[in-house]
Amino acid sequence: MMEYNTRQKKLPLPEYGRSVQKMVDHALTIEEREERQKCAETIVRIMGSMFPNTRNLPDYERKLWDHLAIMSDFMLDIDYPFEVIKKEEFHTPPQRVPYQTGEIRNRHYGRIVEEMIAYACTLEEGEEKERLIELIVVQMKKNYIAWNKDGVEDKRIFEDLRTYTKGAIDIQDKEIRIVQAGNQRNNNRGRANTNNGKKNFKRKF
Repeated sequence: MMEYNTRQKKLPLPEYGRSVQKMVDHALTIEEREERQKCAETIVRIMGSMFPNTRNLPDYERKLWDHLAIMSDFMLDIDYPFEVIKKEEFHTPPQRVPYQTGEIRNRHYGRIVEEMIAYACTLEEGEEKERLIELIVVQMKKNYIAWNKDGVEDKRIFEDLRTYTKGAIDIQDKEIRIVQAGNQRNNNRGRANTNNGKKNFKRKF
């Protein structure tokens, strides 16, 4: 009668296959320590031959013995040539990823844009600040269009930037035009080649 893998015990390391796992299970049943040791060494050689391209990796042999310990559920009593991974280390859950909390004023702009704006407010007046503002308004328009395919006027972007900064960054009265905003309308794609080399932001101030 055929035995389906789906009905068998889950393999701790499926990449080695069920045949190698059965060898490891057999090694656990060997009572004589010396014979059990030779069996383990043979299994490791077989495991190594399955992935010859990995032999030049750092700690290659150590990893094979680690894998043997894992496949035996850390119950194989042999003389390991290396200090292998401990069971408690193997089952240690990953550290929790700290997610940022707090409200985002406008979700269509996103948190990164808000952080960019906050950083721009800390800069002294000069070329660096002006260049960062250029990048910010381009990104703001990109993000806005991603949410609203009907587009958005540049004036709205400048007003939102002024609101974000409570008037600290106000470029509404300056002669500014955002040339490209990443996610353009399809009818503008034909002019993409003619715009190569142009900046995404034009200003006269």
